[in-house]
Amino acid sequence: MTDTTQNITNEKNIIPRWFTITAVLALLWNLMGVMAFVSQMMMTPEMVAELPQAEQSFYASVPLWATIAFACAVFGGAFGSIALLMKKTVAEALLILSLIGVTVQMFHSFVISNSFQVFGPGGTIMPAMVVIIAIALVRLAGRSKINGWLN
Repeated sequence: MTDTTQNITNEKNIIPRWFTITAVLALLWNLMGVMAFVSQMMMTPEMVAELPQAEQSFYASVPLWATIAFACAVFGGAFGSIALLMKKTVAEALLILSLIGVTVQMFHSFVISNSFQVFGPGGTIMPAMVVIIAIALVRLAGRSKINGWLN
């Protein structure tokens, strides 16, 4: 390999500072999702009973597959973000798993359960952010792989 070719290769693999900052923010975001998942799984019948009736019915009707999708979304995102920080190519697969989990979870919430009626228009803001960020993280991982930032 000539010096010129080696310099071009090395320049391509220089990881910009924003990448690490973005990966840290992604990890924090996904850890908040993990906390939301754990909180939901730890809800006691007494805690559910304190919610409005519509929310009680919503939580009682969540099927196992939607809960599994929620787990895939948050844990896939958290582990994918850790893999981004470690600059591992597996980040892309984990973040794709997370996006699939988000998609399935949102399908259940908005098509099957119609959470819009339970939580109102304000209840769509956070799910929209979740979808947008999940897509952005998959794109980031894909671009990072193409740019040679992941190994």
